[in-house]
Amino acid sequence: MKFKNPALANALMQKCPRCGKGELFKRGFTLDVCDVCDSCGLALGRNDSADGPAVFLIFFLGFLLVPMALMVEAAFSPPPWVHALIWIPLAFGITLGLMRPIKAAVITLQFKHRASDWDS
Repeated sequence: MKFKNPALANALMQKCPRCGKGELFKRGFTLDVCDVCDSCGLALGRNDSADGPAVFLIFFLGFLLVPMALMVEAAFSPPPWVHALIWIPLAFGITLGLMRPIKAAVITLQFKHRASDWDS
């Protein structure tokens, strides 16, 4: 798939924001950013996205799941344990699925808009 915006493509593919070839994250199920891009040598580890990705995800989940839970409650009035059975795994799954792409997007935006903060 070809993207018109290379920064978006790099973020979605979780690749280096400068070259688009090197891996952004260390191997395994982790959010640790590689110290240096293995392709272009960009110092990835020195630039941190801090809590930005988590904040974006919290807002997204709140915007998505709270209205859905209220609609289910209004339509079916299930007991509380059913809500817990539905919404906790769904929130956990969405969080695990989106945290790395959102963190990659924040890092890519930092590189694009504050390039002077990055080492060459």
